[in-house]
Amino acid sequence: MFRGMMTTLKSMFEKPVTVSYPEEKRPVRERFKGRHTLKRYENGLEKCIGCSLCAAACPSDAIFVESSENTDEKRFSPGERYASTYEINMIRCIFCGFCEDACPTEAIVLGDNYELSFTDRHQSIYDKNLLLEAVPPGGQPTPQVTEPGLYTRSVPEMKDPTD
Repeated sequence: MFRGMMTTLKSMFEKPVTVSYPEEKRPVRERFKGRHTLKRYENGLEKCIGCSLCAAACPSDAIFVESSENTDEKRFSPGERYASTYEINMIRCIFCGFCEDACPTEAIVLGDNYELSFTDRHQSIYDKNLLLEAVPPGGQPTPQVTEPGLYTRSVPEMKDPTD
């Protein structure tokens, strides 16, 4: 009993660890899995080719992908197809990262944003407009007009993972 009382007395004089949250945010760990993001290439084309492997890998069935055909006059991604509809139900998502692992083009990434709040169930469904990252500097927004035969591969040459 004496040892427990000493522990309590010792902790009374320690400085408390307090973070004033909205103004000051604590850094997250390197492997933290937060809000999803759909990535783009440097030229502005979307990395998602609409293959639906992320939806197939999702254990909670939170992802819905519908694909459409690309044309040279209206190109969204470098492949034959692109994701015309991409939705993630964030209420169902368990942030396991299987979608990230299944993606052949590394299009879906779980980032470090942990500020997910909504007041309505309809706000919890993140569509492609909410998930797609901004166009990088020097890139063009999609859809783009491209010259015929410029893109012959849907999945680009990948380098070995470093992690």
